Amino acid sequence: MRIPLSWLRDFAPIEVPTDELTSVLNELGLIVDGVERIGEGLGDVVVARVTDIRPISGADRIRHVTVDAGGDPVEVVCGAWNFEVGDVVPLAPVGTVLPNGMEIARRKMRGAVSNGMLCSPAELHLAEDAGGLMLLPGDLAPGTPLPDALGLEADVVYELDITPNRPDAMSVAGVARDVAAALRVPFSIPELPLDEEGPAAATLATVQVEDHDLCPLFVARVMTDVKVGESPKWMAGRLALAGMRPINSVVDASNYVMLELGQPNHPYDLDRLPGGGLRVRAARPGEKVRTLDGVERSVGHGGGRDCLICDAEDTPVGLAGIMGGESSEIGPGTTRVLLEVAYFTPMAVARTSKRLGLRSEASARFERGCDPDVVELAAARVCALVAGSGARVVPGVVADGSPPPRARISLRTERVNKLLGVRLSPEAVTGYLEPIGFAVEAAGRPGASDAPGTLEVRVPGWRPDVTAEIDLVEEVARHHGYSKIERTVPTTSQVGALTAFQRERRLLRDVMVGAGLVEVWTPSLIGPGDHELAGLPGTDVELANPMSREESVLRRSMLPGLLRALRFNVGHRNRGLRFFEVGRVFAAPAVAGVPDERERLSVAVLDDGDATSAVRFWKTVAEALRLADPGLEASEWPGLHPTRTARARAGAVEVGTVGEVDPAVVSAFDLDGRVGWMELDLDALAEAPRRSTSVVPVTVYPTSDIDLAFVVPDSVPAAAVEATLRGAAGPLLESVRLFDVYRDPALVGEGRRSLAFRLRFGALDRTLTDPEVAEVRARCVAAVESTHGASLRG
Repeated sequence: MRIPLSWLRDFAPIEVPTDELTSVLNELGLIVDGVERIGEGLGDVVVARVTDIRPISGADRIRHVTVDAGGDPVEVVCGAWNFEVGDVVPLAPVGTVLPNGMEIARRKMRGAVSNGMLCSPAELHLAEDAGGLMLLPGDLAPGTPLPDALGLEADVVYELDITPNRPDAMSVAGVARDVAAALRVPFSIPELPLDEEGPAAATLATVQVEDHDLCPLFVARVMTDVKVGESPKWMAGRLALAGMRPINSVVDASNYVMLELGQPNHPYDLDRLPGGGLRVRAARPGEKVRTLDGVERSVGHGGGRDCLICDAEDTPVGLAGIMGGESSEIGPGTTRVLLEVAYFTPMAVARTSKRLGLRSEASARFERGCDPDVVELAAARVCALVAGSGARVVPGVVADGSPPPRARISLRTERVNKLLGVRLSPEAVTGYLEPIGFAVEAAGRPGASDAPGTLEVRVPGWRPDVTAEIDLVEEVARHHGYSKIERTVPTTSQVGALTAFQRERRLLRDVMVGAGLVEVWTPSLIGPGDHELAGLPGTDVELANPMSREESVLRRSMLPGLLRALRFNVGHRNRGLRFFEVGRVFAAPAVAGVPDERERLSVAVLDDGDATSAVRFWKTVAEALRLADPGLEASEWPGLHPTRTARARAGAVEVGTVGEVDPAVVSAFDLDGRVGWMELDLDALAEAPRRSTSVVPVTVYPTSDIDLAFVVPDSVPAAAVEATLRGAAGPLLESVRLFDVYRDPALVGEGRRSLAFRLRFGALDRTLTDPEVAEVRARCVAAVESTHGASLRG
């Protein structure tokens, strides 16, 4: 978007050097793509009237043109074709140096001599249009210096790259508001006097909105005694600097206000509107609209709803928010004008514009979001500008609808400071927001529990992009200045490192490999019935659209997958199998929602696998993780042996199951022998208490080992016997280890087994004597016999 500095100064006293203003705009996020200094290098360019146009023999792209430049006729060669005899154009005589540095010299082309150059707006740095000559008002006197003829003064035009999230910057007033706030100078919209006379507007025109979801607000004003002609030089000049070609006094006033306030509007010839009014509605399938560019367009297709402007007899006369219709176009004979100024729903305009492949200055603004509160002001300013050419403005407006409510957002000063790394007070935050139109007050609603420094912010209508607290934080950052925010090192203590959970998971893998297990991977998706085959009842989580029936259920346990992995290896004559897997399992949610996802470590051991081997791996894990007070409690668990299974715990935290797979399940998977099993929940392990990392002194004196074998009922867990031994042995005990489990009904009795433990005793200050060891031994034996109904085996 092109913004002349002189136009910005209508809204605020901006008196800073060009380079400094460029830096301010860039800091605000209004990126400056280019800066043009206007009025420099135009002193020798004069007004010329075309008096003759002749073809050049052998040339079909250039013509011989004669112009009147206030003296003798001047002959030039020109390649433009958008002018005729009688048109007034700019002439750069021989010797002129144009703003782009080009020096005009006498040239000969195809035998014709050119004594100058007729210029386009782009060559004069007055606009981007390079498609033809710049056509000047017809009443200009030939020979007049161009700056004097157009009232051009030295000016600077900033070419801004406006991002889609800044609809307010699609206007001169919006840019001026931002710049004024940054420079701490006052901002105001200059008032234009407006005299009204005649009957009320409602007696001359009607307005009806049928679909308020497409057009929440529609306002119309009426002007009579309109004389369509050329715009004042100052207006035409500003439009040209902004990159818009002047057309006539009415259309130029409409475009001027659109660029000034960012509010598109459209004037209709009221006498060419059947019924004398406008109706806004959704398009019906297959309706046709001939737009101002002369193209007939079909609307009402594609599922989306196109918004149409129709006359009072329901005939389409324009595409709402995009382009007006040809049937009611302003022309030289127009004497009565109905001005439309409306707020259209952004997505409605964007959808139609994209589907039709038709974009305009109006649609670019409507689809980003215009200010619904500026509608009536924009209508009044267009009328005031047209009235300057002699038109009469009818009193009042004809309207239907109301603007949508403004958003209110709570802004926490603490949140601003945390995100930006600054230390701003609520007053400083308010000082940044209020100058750009945000209404700010301290939060304090009755019954609210707002944090100290919380502000209640009312968003202005011209900032529809601000919808959340983070958007307000960005506004504070823009006006505080990103360059003023000090660079800080992130406060996290683990930049680029693994989390504690990730480190522990890696440790578990290393420990399992060190214990002689092989890591495997089994699919998270299993077949229907696999859980039941493994003795695991419950509700499955099924995929809605699985790739195959055999992989359509999320696993609730890794037991089916690991048993199939054992069976596969047995089928390939691999023995001595010790597998472990770290993976996720998925339980059905208690209510509608996502499955309960947990990460687990599972171990399956075949051949030498039984509950004893599983307990050994549990102790290895407990020792590696330094679990405090690890233990096992006899329990039953689906899919596991009813008398050889225990719940593993660390302190009061239950972390998983340890034991042996039910023989029926082993057989169901076509396996022979016993399968040791351990399944631990990694999240529970992470929360389990740990032993102190303090160094424990080691005795330098000899230790004493004793072996004790107890015959106990099968229902008594070995871990319970071990816990009793630890409690009875006292501080002299260094370690206790189960090294043998023996079953023989003839020797130990039916339903009983022998558990053999090795206990090691030692003291830090001496070698234990035989009586001391004997006393501790007797205490341990008595404790086990009395607690568990055990008998010492000889």
